[in-house]
Amino acid sequence: MVNYNILNSIEIDEDELNQALADAIGEGELEQKIGDTSTSFKPGAIIKGKVVEVVGDSVIVDVGFKSEGFVSVGEFEDRSAIDPGDEFEVFLEAVEDDTGMMVLSKRKADRIRGWQRIIETCKEGDKVTGRVTRKIKSGLLVDIGVPVFLPASQVDIRRPGDIGEYVGQTVEAKIIKIDVSRRNIVISRRKMIEEERAEAKSKLLSELEVGQVRKGVVKNIADFGVFVDLDGMDGLLHITDMSWDRISHPSEMVHMDQEIDTMVLNFDKEKEKIALGLKQLSEDPWSRVSEKYPIGSRTNGEVVNLTSYGAFVKLEAGVEGLVHISEMSWTKRINHPSEMLNIGDTVEVVVLDANKDKKEISLGIKQVEANPWELVAQKYPPNTVVEGVVKNLTTYGAFIEIEEGVDGLLHISDMSWTKKITHPNEMLKKGDTVKCVVLEVDKDKMRLSLGMKQLTEDPWLHSIPDHYIPGQIVKGVVTKITNFGVFVELEPGLEGLLHVSEIADHKVEKPDAELKIGDEIEVKILRVDIQDRKIGLSKKRAEWASEGGEAPTEEGGQEKEQLKGGFGNASGNGIFGSLNPVQMPQKDENE
Repeated sequence: MVNYNILNSIEIDEDELNQALADAIGEGELEQKIGDTSTSFKPGAIIKGKVVEVVGDSVIVDVGFKSEGFVSVGEFEDRSAIDPGDEFEVFLEAVEDDTGMMVLSKRKADRIRGWQRIIETCKEGDKVTGRVTRKIKSGLLVDIGVPVFLPASQVDIRRPGDIGEYVGQTVEAKIIKIDVSRRNIVISRRKMIEEERAEAKSKLLSELEVGQVRKGVVKNIADFGVFVDLDGMDGLLHITDMSWDRISHPSEMVHMDQEIDTMVLNFDKEKEKIALGLKQLSEDPWSRVSEKYPIGSRTNGEVVNLTSYGAFVKLEAGVEGLVHISEMSWTKRINHPSEMLNIGDTVEVVVLDANKDKKEISLGIKQVEANPWELVAQKYPPNTVVEGVVKNLTTYGAFIEIEEGVDGLLHISDMSWTKKITHPNEMLKKGDTVKCVVLEVDKDKMRLSLGMKQLTEDPWLHSIPDHYIPGQIVKGVVTKITNFGVFVELEPGLEGLLHVSEIADHKVEKPDAELKIGDEIEVKILRVDIQDRKIGLSKKRAEWASEGGEAPTEEGGQEKEQLKGGFGNASGNGIFGSLNPVQMPQKDENE
């Protein structure tokens, strides 16, 4: 049965096709009636002839007429196969020419008889075999005894890039149209292939089983995988199922039209989808990882990828492990793995952990060498005085390198006994060489705590209480002004707080309206708090004392209560309030 949907989709240049058929068959033959077996010696008749001899480019043929005729040698496929006595039918083109001989054509006689045979023996839907003789605009001409038309869209399931490659080849196809009046036949190789594939597909789906190994041919290669023709339908071989090893593109393993064995991983009969695997034909290298790479073992590998968090090292085909950035060096602060490694490097690693189910291996590079922090604890016990170079400053302290790869943290709170430091750059700068005391060594966390103020005795234990006594009048310089009071430097590195309530007899709203930074003033020491390391001051009481007078009655009672109450309450109200305008960062045990 003719598939008219196919015919409607075929683009045919009728003029070109008719001209091509005319060229192949000959105009005279197109006019010859089918079934004409006349033996009369008239132009257009088909008559029998016998080879007499071959002369030059002509074959002399006896047709039983008063004169002989000739056929061009070019109408025979093999000149050497022409023998005297050979009999065949010829087409009479002219009774005689200028030489008096008959002009004959074996090819045209064959074409007419072939057309008669095709009409008598073939119908639409039959399979035919022929040789591709010519490429035309719309497709190919195929000789099946007569020239027939194979449209370009019907050459194959996937239209080839150049159909001219089929010229000279023998192909099989199905007849999809016979036009007797125009003497043309249209064939389709694609339809034949589709029908054969449909039968093969039905058979394939009935036989498929997960785990089967099937041969196939690579038909298409994409970035994500390969389509493999399993002789009936295509299966997808995804790039992740091609190799246990890392590959960038499927073309690294297969090429077009290559025959390969694949394993059926999964299939859906309703959706007609088949998932294939190639790597599954060999043993999964992860199945023996625990045996080959026990925890603690050493091995060599190749760096195949670098990320911000570590390096992937290939131990063997299909087996990669991760060296986390924290496992690359005992002492160096590494911001990116590229500071230590390059892709392609061969490195020695230690297996830290392995999980074959998750297909993960944790590796370490630093473990190849002894942990230097094991020696640091012995070399630098607490109270050891060391000398180092300032490598980095942070808001909470300074990192001091005391030897290559070994840094210690000098916390901001361990820089001075008396000076209120808000940032390490007030005391140090990068590149400075400083002396420190080792306060603590934590080899497990690989941390070394240093102190600079511990090089000297704590003045709050002896010198400050001895030199600064409550009631004493001293001079100082204003160094900081806050909304709750003024800080006064009594000596280099030692400050006391002049609370806003102790600046003047009158109520002070804005301390900076009364005093300026750099002003030298006299103050009275109200209290020395050794535990909190604070000194409370009063400017107005120093002025009362200098005047030789006593505090006003109403103030006297208040003073007594304030002195009794000490530095005021938690809200900052009182004689001294908060002694520190900036909340100082505390040492973090985890830093």
